[in-house]
Amino acid sequence: MITSVPLFLFQLAVVLFAAKLGGEICHRYLKQPTVLGELVMGMIIGPYALGGIPLPGIGPLFTPFMSTGAHSTPSNGNELYLIAQVAIILLLFSAGLGTDFRQFFRFAGPASIVALGGEVFSFAFAALVAVAFGLADHFLSPGALFIGAIVGSTSVSIAARVIRDMGKLGTPEGITILAADVIDDVMGILILTVVIGITTIGEFHAVDALLSLGKAVGFWLALTAAGILLAKYIVHFIISFRVAGSAMALALALALFSSGLAEEFGLATIVGAYAIGLALSNTELANILARPMDTLHHIFVPIFFVVMGMLVDFQAVWGVFLFGLAIVVVAIVGKIIGCGLPSLGIGFNWIGAARIGFGMVPRGEVSLIIAGIALTRGLIPSNMFGVAVMLVIFTAVITTVVLPWLFKKGGAGRRT
Repeated sequence: MITSVPLFLFQLAVVLFAAKLGGEICHRYLKQPTVLGELVMGMIIGPYALGGIPLPGIGPLFTPFMSTGAHSTPSNGNELYLIAQVAIILLLFSAGLGTDFRQFFRFAGPASIVALGGEVFSFAFAALVAVAFGLADHFLSPGALFIGAIVGSTSVSIAARVIRDMGKLGTPEGITILAADVIDDVMGILILTVVIGITTIGEFHAVDALLSLGKAVGFWLALTAAGILLAKYIVHFIISFRVAGSAMALALALALFSSGLAEEFGLATIVGAYAIGLALSNTELANILARPMDTLHHIFVPIFFVVMGMLVDFQAVWGVFLFGLAIVVVAIVGKIIGCGLPSLGIGFNWIGAARIGFGMVPRGEVSLIIAGIALTRGLIPSNMFGVAVMLVIFTAVITTVVLPWLFKKGGAGRRT
């Protein structure tokens, strides 16, 4: 057996090569977003497929790993998961920097309505499916609540990647989707807090729930406000360094620090990364970082999506495939109805509402974290984690195929 350091280097080399190969095939031959190829290549090289086949003198190149607990922690000491977490922080920090600051706050109010609609419909539909398949006794049983929480959260990372690749970050639909995604992640973590409280103590305490709500929302607003108020001083400090690469390094350090703070306050790391990126988006630093951020983006972000694909345990998913398909269907329908219909009431036309609805469809890192918590607490069976991964893959594929097509149809997404 080779030692851990060379093994990790071999793993990282394979992941990077697979990411670029899958992206090239999708971009050049299939005319699809590169993220789809990265997800599929992750499934192919993962520990449950080719990566699990023992190699002479090495053994399996990849071993199963997943995120469990309230904080994102890799099992089996798998460093790839940690690299993937840095990659997703980089992606959301970059998305925040690339967002039109004024446009974001213009659409923040409407985005809250969109996020709430999608969360409520998806949660309710998924919990009802769990009861219908006999996996939960009633709507408020632990299994139904956790499955609803898993399905309710949208993946801001996948949506941001697809929208960014299309060059649509600055459009009304793109800004609404990203703003709603961030708000949706906050809602998802808040719902998780409430669900854990109900399932652990057997009843709901309004005071505790309101305290958790105030803590999470308060931190999110405080971080964003602090970033905006201090942006001028932060930028002046960063650009005062004369050593080459200092701006990129210091900005990334700030994004990592903000992400760590967010998770300590009960929010996902990506919320902190996006918030601080948005706060700096209206400064000269955004222009300074544009090119180096692109370079880092193309190297590290594909790692996250390959690792997501590597989580797919085909055998576990097959045993609950019909239930998984039902969950995927209600997850898609829940977001299209819950997010698309409110969009019609806030100035978007049918094509704009469809773009927003499908832009809110993908599930990702928050869903997997919630599934990991439920699994470790014994509140869902092990194959339900497979359903969560199946949900992530299917919804990501749907979004990467349908959303670019909807944008290519052309036409303004807002009513004139």
